[in-house]
Amino acid sequence: MKKVEQVLKRKLNDDSGVAYPDFEKMWDRMEQAGQTASTLTNAYESVESVTPRRNRNWRKIAIAASLSALLIAVPVYAAIHYNWDNLLHGRSGIQTALNQDLGQPLEQSITRDGVKLTLHTAIVDENRTVILYSLNVAKSTDNEFWSVQGISLKNATGKSGEGEYNFQQWDPKNQRYNGYFESDWTPQQETENIRLTVNRIQLVSGQELDLPIDIQSSEPQTFTLDRDGLQDMKVQVFEQGKDKLILSSAIAFDSSMPKKWEYPQITAYKGGEPVMWQPGGSSGTPGENGEYTSQQYFKREDIPQKQTTYKLHYSKLEKSIDGPIVFDLHLSKKQMESGTIKTVLNVPLEKGNPNFTMEQMVVTPTQIRLTIRGKKKFADIPYQKYFLSVNSKTLEGNKWSSPSSTPDLTTIRFERPSDLVITKDTPITFTGKYKVTIHSDDKTPQRLTDISEQKQTLTTQIGGYPVKWTYYKQGADLFVETESEDARFGGINQTHIGLGKERILGKPISANFTGDGNNKAVDVYKNFKGSEASIYMFFYTTDAPEAEITVPLQPLTTQSKASK
Repeated sequence: MKKVEQVLKRKLNDDSGVAYPDFEKMWDRMEQAGQTASTLTNAYESVESVTPRRNRNWRKIAIAASLSALLIAVPVYAAIHYNWDNLLHGRSGIQTALNQDLGQPLEQSITRDGVKLTLHTAIVDENRTVILYSLNVAKSTDNEFWSVQGISLKNATGKSGEGEYNFQQWDPKNQRYNGYFESDWTPQQETENIRLTVNRIQLVSGQELDLPIDIQSSEPQTFTLDRDGLQDMKVQVFEQGKDKLILSSAIAFDSSMPKKWEYPQITAYKGGEPVMWQPGGSSGTPGENGEYTSQQYFKREDIPQKQTTYKLHYSKLEKSIDGPIVFDLHLSKKQMESGTIKTVLNVPLEKGNPNFTMEQMVVTPTQIRLTIRGKKKFADIPYQKYFLSVNSKTLEGNKWSSPSSTPDLTTIRFERPSDLVITKDTPITFTGKYKVTIHSDDKTPQRLTDISEQKQTLTTQIGGYPVKWTYYKQGADLFVETESEDARFGGINQTHIGLGKERILGKPISANFTGDGNNKAVDVYKNFKGSEASIYMFFYTTDAPEAEITVPLQPLTTQSKASK
């Protein structure tokens, strides 16, 4: 089981410091120019033939439930000054606050069934609330992992915070788990009473099953699993350009519960060692019948046919300590106030373009946040990479989706390094790079004729770019692939057959991302009948990797400049 342990630990540790995606919005933003599609607000609810928008600027898509556990209570001083560096990788602002003794000691513990959960330190400012916690367990074997599930903050009225997630990591030196919880909630006053609730603490074990996948076959492959709630698995291999392959999988469960914690994933082994998959995949999106679907990318050269074996790794629930486990806290942002600067901007992101306005900048001892308001709800800002120039230092930021109550707002967050001094007079300039433009005005249908199991291709011009369409049937299903040899063509989002309420939506097989340099996309139409079809697209994108915009933020000016 050593390999299982290594794979699961890699799944846990690779997510450190990564901005988690907004799963509540992963199924929205389907259409542009006034068109509306059904949306899904929970990754496990059923949907009506609606698929996630293909081009999303996520640094990483992963299941938002880390495998974890917690640690032993320690003295207050040790809690604040404990070295959390590994846990806080990518969260330099939090470590900065701890180094400056800006953490608020909590030291509250609750023990259930021999497992002790301790809240150690809170870091609270105008941008976020962070709580460092730990779990001490009686014993744990190599392939078992404890995890804290469903942490949430609620105020006196019972309203939960938004933008909440937690991450946990095993501390081999101290034989315990360290945990990190972050919420967009902050006290409205200087201090506020708040309740932290944990839904459950779980023990899971790493499991594996052999999968005799034929990587050379493009036909659907079905495997009977019949184990630990896993019923069967369908896998299909798709080419993604010249050097990549997609392993698209869908797992059916024999009950509605296992998929909430099993997180199945295919792992390739070459020479007995696991092969690192490529970025850009997705996991956990629900299939048409509630299946757990995934798309995993591999370099073709990394998985040669005769040297590679495949296993399904998943987590099996061994024990659940059900909550609620409740901590009543009195949180304060007082000691952060002297280092907090709020600036109202209200300047356009691009000069002469009213679609996006840089609304506010909030500088705290831990983080700098920019809020950008779009003219339309769920509109993506066109630039994909974000930088701040502050006192000759360059900070790189991440884009975060805003709470559901403000669908027109986008937040860009920059962690603050410990040696960066910022005052109201410090020059700060924002730079956005790699522009992606969405085009939703082309409603010309592509006519597919003589549809059969034989692959057929046609090339059309879209926005001045050559786009190759490949279509064919496999069994009862129609597959439509699109790609362009011109790298500046970003790709087609999603296709549909027909117009109006009677239209049929294609289900995306590939998981492409805005600005990833990959413009090949695959849609499938289940149980397609007929030999002809008029295919429409919701929108396509074009890429300008060299384009950038600069906006001086402090001292405040309304001027900005763009280069293409």
